[in-house]
Amino acid sequence: MLFPEYDIIVVGAGHAGCEAAASAANMGSSVLLVTMNMTTIAQMSCNPAMGGVAKGQIVREIDALGGLSGIISDKTMVQFRMLNRSKGPAMWSPRTQNDRMRFSEEWRLALERIPNLDMWQEMVKEILVENNRAVGVRTALGLEIRSKAVILTNGTFLNGKIHIGEKSFGGGRAGERAATGLTEQLIKLGFEAGRMKTGTPPRVDGRTLDYSKMEEQKGDENPGKFSFSPETQPLKEQLSCWITYTNPEVHDTLKEGFEKSPMFSGRIQGLGPRYCPSIEDKINRFAERQRHQIFVEPEGWKTIEIYVNGFSTSLPEDVQYKALRKIPGFEQAKMFRPGYAIEYDYFPPTQLKATLETQLIENLFFAGQINGTTGYEEAACQGLIAGINAHNKAHEKDPFILKRSEAYIGVLIDDLITKGTQEPYRMFTSRAEYRILLRQDNADLRLTEKGYKLGLASEERMKRVQDKKGQITSLIQELESIRVSADQVNNSLQLIGSATIRDKVNLATLLRRPEITSDSLAQLHPDIAELLGRHHAEVIEQAEIAIKYQAYIEREQKMVERINSLEEFNIRPDFDYDRVKALSAEGREKLKRIRPRTIGQASRISGVSPADISVLTVYLGR
Repeated sequence: MLFPEYDIIVVGAGHAGCEAAASAANMGSSVLLVTMNMTTIAQMSCNPAMGGVAKGQIVREIDALGGLSGIISDKTMVQFRMLNRSKGPAMWSPRTQNDRMRFSEEWRLALERIPNLDMWQEMVKEILVENNRAVGVRTALGLEIRSKAVILTNGTFLNGKIHIGEKSFGGGRAGERAATGLTEQLIKLGFEAGRMKTGTPPRVDGRTLDYSKMEEQKGDENPGKFSFSPETQPLKEQLSCWITYTNPEVHDTLKEGFEKSPMFSGRIQGLGPRYCPSIEDKINRFAERQRHQIFVEPEGWKTIEIYVNGFSTSLPEDVQYKALRKIPGFEQAKMFRPGYAIEYDYFPPTQLKATLETQLIENLFFAGQINGTTGYEEAACQGLIAGINAHNKAHEKDPFILKRSEAYIGVLIDDLITKGTQEPYRMFTSRAEYRILLRQDNADLRLTEKGYKLGLASEERMKRVQDKKGQITSLIQELESIRVSADQVNNSLQLIGSATIRDKVNLATLLRRPEITSDSLAQLHPDIAELLGRHHAEVIEQAEIAIKYQAYIEREQKMVERINSLEEFNIRPDFDYDRVKALSAEGREKLKRIRPRTIGQASRISGVSPADISVLTVYLGR
């Protein structure tokens, strides 16, 4: 027999598929990862970077739960930056530039080290369904492989179509064929499908660029990393990125190709990402702007290939080339490959449960761009949650669901299944109402225990987090109890431009001042420097944030407590909303379609009014 029966089959080996396969296998399931091309596992199809605003928080949450994206990113980074340092800690977001080839290699090596994870290179044409349950897959060769659960992570491959000017052809990525058959089967099973669009910029030869005409963007002076594990270390040397700008001449050249643009001609039907538009879309929508920023990003330590971030386009290749050469620093640029747009099928995520299992077919899970998201990080966290829940379902364990108050991952999944999306969904800090609680710096404190209970985070990690929590509590207590006099600190306070004191105050009171940080606190007196010197930088940072933002943190925690009463009020999956005559017509329709798990989730559905929630709460016997 060519294949045994697996616990889980994962279809697709992008960021979602890799995290899904790794998490399920590391929890003890037998897993088969099926991909059309084993040489492009975890390919960075677009930019060679991980993290960024809100996305960096997601990568740290994946790591805290025991996923692998953070570790892989650290092992392959060529630059690290903490974005938004000038803002409050809720906005700080880690980001790495990565070596594209090394990233894919590290992911494959990590997967190969998991003994109960097998791989198979072929296209999946059909899901095997019996009695409305997924029981395996059928491949293009006609092989039937059985399993207890199936996770689809097809990315941009489902009926993928690539557009470059007036040319269009099937493909899931440049140089790779599209996946066919699955969409049609799922529609026959009763699923609703749609089309989305994304794009990528041209790649150029770095040897042909004049960096003297660009602004250098170096990494952080003291770089950090994603993973809380000691398995990875911060970079000792980094590669620079560069910044240049388009100009009116570039824009005029691009406009020459508008009549051949698939976006303007109507050949592309799918909606593209609002927050990452193509260059032609930018100059069309923001005609008053004389220039747009271009980030020049290296693709790795040794390669000469450069990613032209901000120049995503589907215009004809000759127009792309002509316009590129009018950007400062690109006058002699040689293009390796043109940019292109790609259209693909997705399935509106309101058809999913909070576990990412489909409502229509039991034991069938969707994760990644198939759910209408964009970005490696959004895909990876969905893969992790789908892998965890597919394992739990296969082994008759309770589902694993993160609340909006527990993680950005919880916000993302709740947004998808409750509100759906008509355009590629991207995570932002503004989407998280509890972002002061959901910071990137405390992801380990929030989630490691959950990962440990699942069997993903190691006991060593759990002990390290417990020790860290104890040290943070101890340091906060010391800062609140140690009092200093005017004689001890006033001279130093004057030097850093902070108001002097008359009476003794504790160190926590001084640290609450906006102009005083833990570093400047240490400069006030040798005894304070000695106290802080006994603690690790991460412990000091946590203590400082807890003290400075105490009032805001407590306010959000009270909000969470109020909302949790609704989140814990469950609604049966088979509840008959037609029996509740007082519901509005729109409210009843949305509730029947989305099937919210709790009153809290129901309250966030667009079209379900507060009056509907009141009626529903009364009816359910609140």
